[in-house]
Amino acid sequence: MKASRTVQQIISKYEGDTPGVKGKLCQMLMHGRLRGTGKMIILPVDQGFEHGPARTYAPNPPAYDPHYHYQLAIDAGLNAFAAPLGMLEAGADTFAGQIPTILKMNSANSLMSDTAGKDQAVTASVDDALRLGATAIGFTIYPGSDQQLNMYEEIVELRREAASVGIPTVIWSYPRGEAVSKDGETAVDVAAYAAQIAALIGAHIIKIKLSTDHLEVPEARKVFEAQKIDISTQAARVAECMRSAFDGRRIVVFSGGAKKGEDSIYDDARAIRDGGGNGSIIGRNSFQRERSEALAMFDKLVAIYKGKD
Repeated sequence: MKASRTVQQIISKYEGDTPGVKGKLCQMLMHGRLRGTGKMIILPVDQGFEHGPARTYAPNPPAYDPHYHYQLAIDAGLNAFAAPLGMLEAGADTFAGQIPTILKMNSANSLMSDTAGKDQAVTASVDDALRLGATAIGFTIYPGSDQQLNMYEEIVELRREAASVGIPTVIWSYPRGEAVSKDGETAVDVAAYAAQIAALIGAHIIKIKLSTDHLEVPEARKVFEAQKIDISTQAARVAECMRSAFDGRRIVVFSGGAKKGEDSIYDDARAIRDGGGNGSIIGRNSFQRERSEALAMFDKLVAIYKGKD
């Protein structure tokens, strides 16, 4: 399939990368119902590891089956499906070649104590990604955690190994830990900083949370106020995060978070679109809904990102 001009322009900004990495980025951008637009919707299903099975799947029991998620991503016409090793292995043969996959290579769990520190265990390898035919690897970092420097070193090495065999890296950059307050986890200055850190350590695709107008760091607040940086709307805050991702030279997708009302999901997507973001990576807000409801929701999200709603 010939890459659209929009996708060619996006790929051209990855100047230091090999044809293999660029080819897989192009594969995701040219897959599904948003192919060629430069926009993406990705289905991530790592929440069973993070939160436990009942909290994750019981609202929609068919979602206990890994095949359910593969099929949902395919039928919805999404750009990619992201999951930990075991979930991808559970459907890798049945769904081979039908949907680009992202191997999520580290995870935390909710059974750890509060004194353990914010960190994640590496649970997969680049060899696993090759064996499963994954289109990219995924990795979470926690800017603000006392463990963040170790996490950066882990992903820099994994990214180098993946890039050497033509596989791009998606970084979940989620501020949390000892250095940030609960409000600070979604503060606009911290979210933009998280995007910048992910870009600087080599992320090909950056995943961050939508931000609030809270400013966490006093030194940053002074600059935001002195430079009159607009953070009054969600679209403006998306635009600020895109500026921090090398002025939009890196693909940035925004997470959907916990399950919420459909109107909020659509408003978020419009803000991402209007702020110049590349799309949504939306898990619980899709697979915790009944299948037909989830597919209808994806229909509307596609229309929003195509500028038809």
